[in-house]
Amino acid sequence: MAACDDAHPVTDHAHHGDLAVSGRRGERRTAWVVAITAATMIAELVAGHLTGSLALTADGWHMASHAGALGLALGAYWFARTRAASHRFTFGTGKVYALAGFTSGVLLLLVAGWMAIEAVLRLSERAEVHYGEAIPIAVAGLVINLVCAVILGGEHDHGHGEAGEHDHDHGHGHGHAHGHGHGHGHGHGHGHGENGTDHNLRAAYLHVLADALTSVLAIGALVAGKYLGLWYLDAAVGLLGGLVIGRWALGLCRTAASPLLDVVPAGSLARSIETTLEKIDDVRIADLHVWELAPGRRGCIVSLVTASPREVQYYRAAILKAAPLAHLTVEVHRCDRHAAGLDQAAPAS
Repeated sequence: MAACDDAHPVTDHAHHGDLAVSGRRGERRTAWVVAITAATMIAELVAGHLTGSLALTADGWHMASHAGALGLALGAYWFARTRAASHRFTFGTGKVYALAGFTSGVLLLLVAGWMAIEAVLRLSERAEVHYGEAIPIAVAGLVINLVCAVILGGEHDHGHGEAGEHDHDHGHGHGHAHGHGHGHGHGHGHGHGENGTDHNLRAAYLHVLADALTSVLAIGALVAGKYLGLWYLDAAVGLLGGLVIGRWALGLCRTAASPLLDVVPAGSLARSIETTLEKIDDVRIADLHVWELAPGRRGCIVSLVTASPREVQYYRAAILKAAPLAHLTVEVHRCDRHAAGLDQAAPAS
């Protein structure tokens, strides 16, 4: 149990800012993609105005919608980074990424719905398609989206799983006369946990993939329409693309919602903690909470009961060895009669 003095103030044990994930790599990659998308948007709108091409103008506004969605992801990185040290965010700003990812998923659902409705309308009433202008634009859009996918793809499914941890020692114990004694201590440790998904970067990546998919389908449909006379394929592949994008969007919303609702990130993590602790003496778990703080960073609060408690540091070290965590609070209760039932070992007030 570590002691604090004037040379080592108690505030050194605080860890408000270090729980926030910087996301610098994701932010840089997203910034590049936003710049490329915005430049393409401006070029197409200017060219469309100068040439009078409705197809170029329409695709320019289409790129504008994607620039806005990707800008949302970039804004989330900026907000999380600039507010990382704020005491208003108890466990850091890591969940901003999940919130932005969920919002992007909803936007993708709206895009998918619009594509499906537009496709049905075009199937019911044939619309004129300017193949000569549309095909080069679709090819250019595909190339741009592939470049953006390469930029984002290297990080879209990885969190921050650097090895290493650093702990702070502090605990306290006291007894109460309630028929059986309670002793409890609190310990905090933090390190970098297992890899996790950056939902914000994944959302940006899915936006780019969705656009690339529509470009591929559009090229095939436009070529078939121009050279084979299969005009209905343009609308049919639009409907198919809307369904596929809708499925991706639902998956993104589901996975991004999990950390927002504090869903247990991995059942194996909680089981590993339980197994580790229950191998120590006569320890039993009274309460256990595991949740996601940010991509690749987990938090844990555990309350354990034992007739012969050890130092809190001992239990914390065992837990961090089995399951590296970004935040860990350990509460130890001494109860000689805990074997008769954990219900008798409620935390002292």
